[in-house]
Amino acid sequence: MTISTPHAADFVAKPEALTIRLETPFDDAWIEELHEISFGPGRFARAAFRVRERFAVDPSLCWIAELGGQRAASVRMTPISVGGINGYLLGPLMTDPAFRKQGAGRTLVKHVCDLALERDGVEFVLLVGDLAYYRPLGFAPTIPNAIRFPGPVDPARVLVHSADAEMGAKLSGPVSRFISR
Repeated sequence: MTISTPHAADFVAKPEALTIRLETPFDDAWIEELHEISFGPGRFARAAFRVRERFAVDPSLCWIAELGGQRAASVRMTPISVGGINGYLLGPLMTDPAFRKQGAGRTLVKHVCDLALERDGVEFVLLVGDLAYYRPLGFAPTIPNAIRFPGPVDPARVLVHSADAEMGAKLSGPVSRFISR
């Protein structure tokens, strides 16, 4: 069964003002500042940060959204495996406070999930986040405590997006390195 998700343009009031592009080294300082604003000093203790500390992000899945030519949001993806099933960890997703509620973040999520799930051997996108925000983008809960992160995580916030509607029940075990095949 395929999960139907909206198109990126559905989230933006003025889609003609939104552009998305790959992240470049020019964006590094802006992303770090936005990360600090969005998550504060406790960001380094988060379980998702611990995963990204162990496994490098995939630069082909690190995107920037611009509204009216200004950087508005950023998203990164990290290749992972859970129980021998390959996927990606989404995050951090960050939107500049001046551009919140304009669809830039949701558009980035939809875009990177589409790209990731089109890849051979990739079966899911996982994240730790708010179900109310991510459910309209195709995310669903996983089995509480079945996926083990390298740090504490609220099991109700571990969400998965996959073409397989049963993926949330299939994922079990520690978050580990993406398995090359």
